[in-house]
Amino acid sequence: MADDVGRTLFGEYASHRRTERGQEETGWTLLGLRRGNEAVVLATIPAGTLRDADEGHVQFDADVQAFASRLVRQNQRQLRLIGVVHTHPGSLRHPSSADYRGDIDWVPQLHGQEGVFGIGTADAEVKPDGVAWQPAAHVECLGPLCFSWYVLGEKDRNYRPLPMELTIGPDLATPWRSVWGEVEEHAKRLEALAQMFQRVRFEVQVGQEKPALVMTLPLPLHSESDKGSRELQVRMEGKSVRYFLLTHEGPLAAEFHEERVDVGVFSMLSELAA
Repeated sequence: MADDVGRTLFGEYASHRRTERGQEETGWTLLGLRRGNEAVVLATIPAGTLRDADEGHVQFDADVQAFASRLVRQNQRQLRLIGVVHTHPGSLRHPSSADYRGDIDWVPQLHGQEGVFGIGTADAEVKPDGVAWQPAAHVECLGPLCFSWYVLGEKDRNYRPLPMELTIGPDLATPWRSVWGEVEEHAKRLEALAQMFQRVRFEVQVGQEKPALVMTLPLPLHSESDKGSRELQVRMEGKSVRYFLLTHEGPLAAEFHEERVDVGVFSMLSELAA
């Protein structure tokens, strides 16, 4: 596991426990690489604010998961879905029988037909030095928080403890955390647009007051007299959604306001066609 991934998991787990929903289960999907008999985890995607969760289960927001995975893999196409982490409010450091029933149907869809599964608990012995430690090869603890790691294959009757080692590396999803509110707000509509149009790209840019989530869509030239390429750009910052036409002469701002980003894009395309 990349060390930044470990920091993300412990940091966001601790933050979750301080919220009003802190007694609920929460979780993350894991993206990374498969190398022979090992998996290297390089990115985390949170379950989402609209997750369905209580003290006994958590169901991730599928729309956010799909779009966030697209964002992370945009420049890292080799990344694969590796597995899932979720928390248990009590001290059960092993996946439950209910976890198994869901996971055993899911792992055949993964590369190699096996997946990595982590269980987070808050029952660890607190060390005075504040440094992470491993009471077992498949367990890592920091403060009261603990993650226990397992692997499950499609023919396994139970989870097997999975030794975990940290390596120097990033959490490739970190840049998108600064626009996570915008990601969740527009995920379903942006994912639909990305499936409709080729060469759509997403990035984080400096906004007027905070980082902005930016979508850029290259447009075909309408005639031989058109000079240079044109692009349609959508800038999402907080509750603001703004539309621009990028030309060789500079950006032209649209004069209408539309919070539904897909509706706004098609309105822009309609105006351009006219």
